[in-house]
Amino acid sequence: MLNVSKQSTNRVNIELNGSLDAIDMRVGLDALIEYSKDVSHGQMLYKISDFSFPSLGAIGVEMSLLPSMFSLLGKYDKCAVLCDTSWLRTAAEIEGALFPGIDIKSFEFNEDSEAEAWLLTNE
Repeated sequence: MLNVSKQSTNRVNIELNGSLDAIDMRVGLDALIEYSKDVSHGQMLYKISDFSFPSLGAIGVEMSLLPSMFSLLGKYDKCAVLCDTSWLRTAAEIEGALFPGIDIKSFEFNEDSEAEAWLLTNE
């Protein structure tokens, strides 16, 4: 399941739980693109639990939307990733180092308050 919700004008939350098929991926990414249209200097809170690799169909949907996904990078300044899997937290921070303009920091899944506080700082 991929659930995307708009919390405020410049804040989007994403929840990823379990496996994703092509339909789940399309619905989730379409929502993210729609909710991000008017965002500038945005913040994102990304919660990942019970991670499973997405289906090949889901990966195909993501690849077809890559141009739209790359355009989102300039809309967000910070992304806090909450995850119970250490290698995913590391991968998120590496991704943040590869894409200029967005600061990505990962947290243990139960560190909600720390992630929220970090999103609100000007660091």
